[in-house]
Amino acid sequence: MPTYTVTYSNVKLSAAQMENIAQSITKTHSECTGANTYFAQVIFQETPSGKHFMGGKLVEDSQIFLHGQIRSGRPPELKEKLILEMRAALVKSSGLSKDQIWIYIVDLIPAQMIEYGEILPLSGKEDEWFASLSSDLQIKLKALEK
Repeated sequence: MPTYTVTYSNVKLSAAQMENIAQSITKTHSECTGANTYFAQVIFQETPSGKHFMGGKLVEDSQIFLHGQIRSGRPPELKEKLILEMRAALVKSSGLSKDQIWIYIVDLIPAQMIEYGEILPLSGKEDEWFASLSSDLQIKLKALEK
């Protein structure tokens, strides 16, 4: 359900840092929203040197951008908690300051999303959705749960 893309500029993230960030994002999303961890995916994209501009000028300091696409229907307070906890996780894992972290959360209508080959359920209907999946897919997804 959630897809988080971590785009980073002028900073090198080690494999251990990326794994820690992915685990932190997954855990935070699950704890804040109640969604199963097997829905969260985290994709890393490094911006090549010289390819990031702000105000028409080359950016030379380190930046991390987190773009999250999540199912709509959650209250604003929950989303605020989500982004603040994500920011804290990124600061801790990257060593950057909070003013070098940018986070954008976009709500998507569940009926306009397909994951694991099926249209996604409304928030709170995950158990019914899971029960409708093939037993092979259920086994695969359970193996991804922490």
